Amino acid sequence: MTSAKTHLNSKEFAEQAAEEMITSRSFWADARVRFFKNRMAVVSVFMLLCLVLFAIFGHNFAKWSYEEIDWSILGKIKTEGAPSIANGHYFGLDELGRDMFARVVQGSRTSLLVGFVAGITSVIIGSIIGAMAGYYGGRFDQIVMGMYTIWLAVPYIIFFVVWQAFFGRSLAQLIMVIILVNWTAGLLIVRGQVMMMKNREFVDAARMLGLNDFAIIFRHIAPNVLWVVVIYSSMVVPEVIMMESLVSFLGVGIQEPNTSWGALISEGASTMTFGTLWQLAYPAAFFVIAQVSLYYIGDGLRDALDPKDRR
Repeated sequence: MTSAKTHLNSKEFAEQAAEEMITSRSFWADARVRFFKNRMAVVSVFMLLCLVLFAIFGHNFAKWSYEEIDWSILGKIKTEGAPSIANGHYFGLDELGRDMFARVVQGSRTSLLVGFVAGITSVIIGSIIGAMAGYYGGRFDQIVMGMYTIWLAVPYIIFFVVWQAFFGRSLAQLIMVIILVNWTAGLLIVRGQVMMMKNREFVDAARMLGLNDFAIIFRHIAPNVLWVVVIYSSMVVPEVIMMESLVSFLGVGIQEPNTSWGALISEGASTMTFGTLWQLAYPAAFFVIAQVSLYYIGDGLRDALDPKDRR
């Protein structure tokens, strides 16, 4: 009786262990659990979400538009332009008498939009080209790698200036030129992953079933390198925000009356000697929060998704 009970308990234990093993094989479920165990990454997601909500809905709380000038305070910015809830200028005024709260909202919207749209699009383009180069190899791979090497030598600031000389300055043009500058993002790492996978058994089986190269790359190889693309995207987005802020800081980015974090920081830095530190402090604080949050999120995604780091 005892032996039968013991056998039953061992059988139940084996079934439970087998069920846990099957459950643990879910790569994305395991990655999600590991990501949420990273406290700094979770806090960073919350902070980034707050920034996104601020950029989307912040204008509903602004009493002034980002273009509107408060003529009653213009000329008295140093004495009366400091942050104040009473007059509706929560972040104070800039040197032209425009509401800094509304302009930080607009700047957040521009910088985050450029960062996510241009950054993610760049990684997708680079990953597709890298996957094709890694899969086909040969002359095509040599051409791609030659273009990659040449492109890295092009100073992107000069490229921005030349592009704007021909096509002008606008948000759409800014996003387009950043995508062109960063089209190599993710290319090398995806190319290497595809080169390791293209001779695996599941790829050979797909060829034997008569699938074409396009179907093999995007239906069988791409899902296995998706984790690499996700990790790399999380690193490229803050780099793109940094690039946009730098070119705007140098005056070759976004055009007035639109603004961004870089443009606001540039304006604040030029006026901080006049005792209007708030013009620099607020956009700089939002920029730093976004950068730190994105880097911690990227670090958390790398720890959660990298198979070599799974424990």
